[in-house]
Amino acid sequence: MCQLCACAGVGVGVRGSTFAAHLTDGLAPAPTVALRTSWGATERVTRIGPVIARYSRPEMTRVWSDEAKLASWLAVELAVVDAWAQIGAISAETASAIRARAVVPSPERVAEIERKTNHDVAAFVDAVAGDLGDDGRWFHYGLTSSDVLDTALALTVQDGGGIVLDGIDRALRAVMDRAEEHRDTLTIGRTHGVHAEPTTFGLKLAGWAFQLDRDRRRVGAAVEGLRVGKMSGAVGTYAAAPPEIERLACEALGLEPAPSSTQILQRDRHAELLSALALLASSLERFALEVRHLARTEVREVEEPFAEGQKGSSAMPHKRNPIVAERICGLARVVRGHAQVGHENVALWHERDISHSSAERVVLPDAFLAVDYMLDRFARLVEGLVVRPERMRENLEATGGLFFSQRLLLALVDSGLDRDSAYRAVQRHAMRAWDEGLDFRELVRGDAELAARVDLDAVFDLGAFTEHVDVVLARLRSIQPQEESVRA
Repeated sequence: MCQLCACAGVGVGVRGSTFAAHLTDGLAPAPTVALRTSWGATERVTRIGPVIARYSRPEMTRVWSDEAKLASWLAVELAVVDAWAQIGAISAETASAIRARAVVPSPERVAEIERKTNHDVAAFVDAVAGDLGDDGRWFHYGLTSSDVLDTALALTVQDGGGIVLDGIDRALRAVMDRAEEHRDTLTIGRTHGVHAEPTTFGLKLAGWAFQLDRDRRRVGAAVEGLRVGKMSGAVGTYAAAPPEIERLACEALGLEPAPSSTQILQRDRHAELLSALALLASSLERFALEVRHLARTEVREVEEPFAEGQKGSSAMPHKRNPIVAERICGLARVVRGHAQVGHENVALWHERDISHSSAERVVLPDAFLAVDYMLDRFARLVEGLVVRPERMRENLEATGGLFFSQRLLLALVDSGLDRDSAYRAVQRHAMRAWDEGLDFRELVRGDAELAARVDLDAVFDLGAFTEHVDVVLARLRSIQPQEESVRA
């Protein structure tokens, strides 16, 4: 899922044939094998592919491909050429001629030139300018490499961010639909993994939906925070190109000029983005972890979809494991690790060093690819989740009504008994029911003193636990997932 490169050169993944078995379920094809033969050089190059194609989907893979990267570099360069023409530094005819003749070079061509230059942007510039004749002198005029790299990366983030936001909306719609479906499906709530009080499965899912909505806003804000470009030159002083060039070029690209930059855009923006993706991954892990618990044999309140012909184990034919949920939990750890790298990249030497570059070539594509995959699998999981209300009711009753303990406590307090005396009276029966496997309600009904103080039929009313579920579900309806793509 990454562009592997420890230098400024074109990243190339090193892949082995053992990964071929992973290329199923509509996943992105493996790239051609490319082996590093010396510092910064490769024998063969193809478009950048993910380290693990198993966890990469085609659309996001294309966004982070070599071809897309080089196309975005060219878009930035041509926007700057047009800007020079707009301020009269070069003729409109020259700008038009450059735009007409400039083509996106192949990754192979750029890598070939880079073997000599040992610099990927310089190789790209040579590859394009070489076909422009005398007009090629205006290509990359007044720019430094990071003017192109950071501005183009902002374009890539907009594309990748749009896909992620679309994925959040799909997952959100799935969760909201299932929440409405199970608004009245009683289940036991658990704290510390121990039965607490009844809730509904719909209410549980509503909490997931609100969290996904917060993730959507966080990711959206972080993507918007990187809707910026810079053409301020080697140390941010506009010494080689005036601010008007930056303004015009960014406007043409749909970006805002960064209010201040050094040789690069400050990396707090990228750290914020990776942090938002990590929080999203953590949310998905939280939901997946709940599915894993509820799918345990002893619980068995939900099950992942299990397709005809699917095998849960190579050795045990009976197995139906929560593998999708487990996969989501595992990938969340990867994305959180990438967020840490983003934070490490914030502090750089003076106006810029290159230590962030190699790390970003790994973590940015990785994080986007992983989160995109996680969202897709999570949405499928929720859409096809097998819910077993009858099993939920069995588990609810497993403790003989112990979950009524708080209602009895409050009823006794309302009757005039002091809280500690009420607590001890209820606890006495609760611990006996717990230790001896007796029905808590029957024990309480057999206590003449308690029965005389409160209306036990009202105390042991299951409906009291779900009386206000509609309040939360009504709030849920205020969330509006986007029906159309939010991408610019």
